[in-house]
Amino acid sequence: MKNWLFLGVAIVAEVVATSSLKGSEGFTRFWPSLVVVAGYAISFYFLSLTLRAIPIGIAYAIWSGLGIVLISLAGWLLFGQKIDAASALGMALIILGVLVINLFSRMSVH
Repeated sequence: MKNWLFLGVAIVAEVVATSSLKGSEGFTRFWPSLVVVAGYAISFYFLSLTLRAIPIGIAYAIWSGLGIVLISLAGWLLFGQKIDAASALGMALIILGVLVINLFSRMSVH
C-alpha cells in the first residue's frame, strides 16, 4: 500500500513542478524555478521508490496518464486554458487506459 502512496506523491510533485514551469518564465524567476526543480526531484525520488514493488510499465502508465489529466485540469483552473470536447475525450481515454492496465493486465501487481 505504501508503494501506491509513493506513486501518489510522485504524481502530485510532478504536477506542482510542471504547473510552476509557466510561472518560472524560462527559469528567470527564482521561487517558481526552485519549485520546479524541487518538485521534479521529489517526483523522481518517489517514483524510484515506487519501482521497488510496482512494475515500471504500470507505474509509468499511471504516473504519466494521471499527470496529463491533472496538468490539464490545473491549466484550466489556474491559467484559464480551455478544455474542449476532443481534449476531454482524450483524457477520458487516458484514464480508461490506466484502468484497463490495472484491472486486466497480467503485468500488474495484484
